[in-house]
Amino acid sequence: MTETVTVTGPLLGPPEHAGIAGIAGTPGSALDGLVARLKGEVFTPEDPGYAAELAGFNRIARHRPDVVVAARSAEDVSAAVSFAAREGLPVAVQATGHGIGAPAPGGVLVATRRMNAVAVDPLTRTAYVEAGAQWHQVISAAAPHGLAPLNGSSPLVGVVGYTLGGGLGPLGRQFGFAADHVTCIEVVTADGSIRQVTRDQHADLFWALRGGRGNFGIVTKLWFGLMPVRRLYGGGLYFPGEQAARVLHTWRRWTATVPEEMTSSVSLLRLPDTAADVPEFLRGAFAAHVRIAFTGPAAEGERLVRPLRACGTPLADSVAEMPYTAVADIHQDPTHPLPYNERNLVLRELGHDAAEALLRAAGAGSSCGDLMVEVRHLGGALSRPAEVPNAVGIRGGAYTLSTLSPPGSPDVVLGAMEPWSTGCRYLNFLAGADTAGSAAECFGPETLSRLARVRAAVDPDHLFRLDHTVTPRPWVSGSADPWSPS
Repeated sequence: MTETVTVTGPLLGPPEHAGIAGIAGTPGSALDGLVARLKGEVFTPEDPGYAAELAGFNRIARHRPDVVVAARSAEDVSAAVSFAAREGLPVAVQATGHGIGAPAPGGVLVATRRMNAVAVDPLTRTAYVEAGAQWHQVISAAAPHGLAPLNGSSPLVGVVGYTLGGGLGPLGRQFGFAADHVTCIEVVTADGSIRQVTRDQHADLFWALRGGRGNFGIVTKLWFGLMPVRRLYGGGLYFPGEQAARVLHTWRRWTATVPEEMTSSVSLLRLPDTAADVPEFLRGAFAAHVRIAFTGPAAEGERLVRPLRACGTPLADSVAEMPYTAVADIHQDPTHPLPYNERNLVLRELGHDAAEALLRAAGAGSSCGDLMVEVRHLGGALSRPAEVPNAVGIRGGAYTLSTLSPPGSPDVVLGAMEPWSTGCRYLNFLAGADTAGSAAECFGPETLSRLARVRAAVDPDHLFRLDHTVTPRPWVSGSADPWSPS
């Protein structure tokens, strides 16, 4: 049975609020009532644990909510949302803090990192996770059964946020997006209800959550399929920066020939010489890094990778047979918190001219200040519709181009590559203090319109507006967003 979304009444903005003043500090206050309902803790700016509770992986911006609820259960999340709704306060959620879109100025922040249970059912090849679980937990739980999740490049990222944003990882070309394999979602909606949504129950909400991310409520539990993968032929090829042009051109031609079992990317790195988790040979240097994940036999992988190995003189070569539990070795993502902006484009092609434009903007001799410029190969299962349709919006692209830059770095590379853009961005590769308003650019017009209708039905007062938000658009194009926080 499919839920029908009905919008009743005008799409009005959220009620104004004066913050927590007048709520806390008196016996029997609304805040005291919230504390009494919780298994977890409540922090306000005066409390000693407030700052530690807000600390996330990406330090580019800092949340400053009126109230932090350190939730331990779906019931805690429900109580926090109900409290916020009654008091007219907006709501944000944080698990690991990798994908921050804007600092939360006031309101209620629900911290979910204590809700981190993980379970694997090897008979049905499914996993169950709570809201704060990280990918390394699922990888470890699935591996003894010869199974693997569709995790991302970093095992420290939260499972829920990554999956709701689509989920583009090392197995993507063979198996698709992580969101494609979700079977059930438990979510707390703006009215405080705890709902289980599936393809048959609240189907519009199930469609929207898988790809639309946190616009529709706070997901407290997730069930999804696992893949029969025990090992990979994978790792990284590192080349000196002066060989980047040859590497990029070889790789782009090579991607047109490889099977779907091969997922890869190439990255141009300018890593600081002070980073503790960066290999010595990369510190303070410019280098090209080719990332390889192949699920087929090692001998076939070696044959496929041979042209890449031959295109230059590698500084390091870690591509080999590996257990899936070592998947983090492919990308070698940072493991310590740092401040960064992450932005991206989806490219319709990467021909000779596009590659040359990228090299001028980010190659050897350029003034590029980005820590990383990465191109990921799409296609394969990433280009096909999900068996159960969802809102993931980048299936028509051939590659993603993303940049990781320090605070204050100008956005030069993406501007240079706009002529080859599909006009779409990928939601999970948006992070930083000024990316919250870019969520609408991650979807085509029909998908965006449907997301807005679902949003208006389940969150009519726009309670969940402190992150990357898909906002209904009843106004004339080019005018101000009436729901944007001032």
